Amino acid sequence: MINDVVRVRFAPSPTGYLHVGGLRTALYNYLFAKHNNGVFVLRIEDTDRNRYVEGAVENLISTMKWNGLGYDEGPEVGGEYGPYFQSQRLEIYNKHVNELIAKGNAYRCFCSAERIQKLREEQQVQKLQAKYDKHCLNLTKEEIENKIQAGEQFVIRLNVPANQRIIIEDIVRGNVEFNSDTVDDQILIKSDGFPTYHLANVVDDHLMKITHVIRGEEWLSSTPKHVLLYDFLGWEKPKFAHLPLLLNPDKSKLSKRQGDVAVEDYQKKGYLKEALINFVALLGWNAGDDVEIYEIEQLIEKFSLERVNKAGAVFNVEKLDWLNFEHLKKKPNAEILIMLKEELKHSKYAEINFSDEYLLNVIDSMKERVNFVKEFIDKSFYYFESPTEFDEKVIQKSWKEDTPQQLTELRSAFEKIDNPKKEDFENALRSTAEKLNVGAGKLIHPLRLAVSGTGQGPGLFDLLYTLGKEEVIKRINTALETIKPN
Repeated sequence: MINDVVRVRFAPSPTGYLHVGGLRTALYNYLFAKHNNGVFVLRIEDTDRNRYVEGAVENLISTMKWNGLGYDEGPEVGGEYGPYFQSQRLEIYNKHVNELIAKGNAYRCFCSAERIQKLREEQQVQKLQAKYDKHCLNLTKEEIENKIQAGEQFVIRLNVPANQRIIIEDIVRGNVEFNSDTVDDQILIKSDGFPTYHLANVVDDHLMKITHVIRGEEWLSSTPKHVLLYDFLGWEKPKFAHLPLLLNPDKSKLSKRQGDVAVEDYQKKGYLKEALINFVALLGWNAGDDVEIYEIEQLIEKFSLERVNKAGAVFNVEKLDWLNFEHLKKKPNAEILIMLKEELKHSKYAEINFSDEYLLNVIDSMKERVNFVKEFIDKSFYYFESPTEFDEKVIQKSWKEDTPQQLTELRSAFEKIDNPKKEDFENALRSTAEKLNVGAGKLIHPLRLAVSGTGQGPGLFDLLYTLGKEEVIKRINTALETIKPN
């Protein structure tokens, strides 16, 4: 191996948001590094200046921090193999590309965009693979010097040898074989002097002592070019692992057309980082057991590249919702309280001061009924404001002619209790039902409607206890005045 210590890298381009596919690549690299007591490197591949988006690097780093994927080397952290921005490493790439030219493994190409386009069109008509025809490979040294002196623009291309077997040893896919005749003379340095991904990532992976290259399946077809570069430069190759595609439910490639693909979109929607990490980890990997709920420490302990699948992984939002429910349910109420208070700050109830004790009671009663923290507010608005409207269907079903008289009796029973606990409300209701010679349900359903405006929600006595005696009585009075069944 290149190095005794496992060293992996996540190397995104700052072209916008962090895609969930990028998050999975980062996560698998992180898990593999931590499982093997290795090093996780973040490197910014910012050599495509046309696609560079201002602020994308900062967004990327903050999104990774939110997900808990701390890196050991990279921007803001440093490390002995920097700089970690490729745009700051141009001299390094030029040195190595000049070495390739001197060996005959790369050459300058002065062909115009028009000639390349024409060549592509001719190949299309003849149903040939689109690839460069090595037109500039045979230019003499003098011709090259004259063109450079005349200010002609050029790129530098890889000189791919004819009819060679290129074998890639892939941890996920086994041995994958290519014939070099199917590999284009890839551009290594563009006319603006910046390297392409292919040159820069090979040079950087070698100099940064990367032992394992873990990346998406879409890079597999480019890997023969990378293998050739390692061979031409006389370098030991890292181990490769190409991860399966992420798919929409209809098995098409995951795209924004069918739903959110940016990690920050899921963050804004209120998904917990623990749930998102758990979900993304299972997109193409399993530990070989029936476990589906994982904390990050368990993922680190169990992760291996040998358990990554070849087949594409379907992105199922319903499963993500379920995982969010499960992770939220596991959280201590005190932790949920902090998040709920933050949600309330951005709600219409921001100016109301709810005590921590009150909100903890709300959490306790609703925890099994919500997928997201914001649903503590959305699904139980009656904890934050008195109902002014009452569900018409519940009125028709539960509010009978004798209901006002029965609720009046119940109100009197409640008024007699001092500092009622949950069981005090229940005892008062059941004794009132007995006194009226009716089933408890005859009181429970209209009482729930009176205090919440709806026919469903948490346990009724949890609700009454949380609201408190005075608020319950006030709401019964409002319902008695407001509800007029047809």
